[in-house]
Amino acid sequence: MNPIILASGSPRRKQLLEMLHIPFRVIPPDVDEHVLPGEEPGHYVTRLSRAKAEAVVGRAPGEIILAADTTVVLDGAIFEKPTSPANAVEMLTRLQGRTHEVMTAVAVARDKDVAQALDVSRVTFRPADRATLEAYVATGEPMDKAGAYAIQGLGAPLIDRVEGDFFGVMGLPLRLALDLLARFGRPYRFTR
Repeated sequence: MNPIILASGSPRRKQLLEMLHIPFRVIPPDVDEHVLPGEEPGHYVTRLSRAKAEAVVGRAPGEIILAADTTVVLDGAIFEKPTSPANAVEMLTRLQGRTHEVMTAVAVARDKDVAQALDVSRVTFRPADRATLEAYVATGEPMDKAGAYAIQGLGAPLIDRVEGDFFGVMGLPLRLALDLLARFGRPYRFTR
């Protein structure tokens, strides 16, 4: 069975596919990830996941492409990846002690056929003081993460609870990804 194509440079998405022993190879997409003026969060992540899949389809004709995009949303505002350590501390300050949404859209494509799904989870941060947030940012971990934290990494102590798909918060809601892959003739099997 040919490996699927992961249209992502995300180490977390690679880690999740490796965890399930799903054979894959990576072709990073070249997609502008900026939010369009007035764009709603759900539309934003759905648009980007599709754009990532479509950007790779031409480089892998006939192959199954898996793409995803994740964003953090608080009070309707989209939290992209931080632009600086100070921006990361600002994001984390706004999140601490509050509940926000993590939206992850998944797209699976083969040639011109594309299927998509959207996962929305709610994450509540514990209250934390500025020194704690600055110490976390100083680790460097938050700098390439939407919302400036990694739930599965050093950011875990900042989290009070998760309502929804933990893997979606990591960047790839496995149940949705597996359902979409099955639609393209790649059902998940525990044995290979």
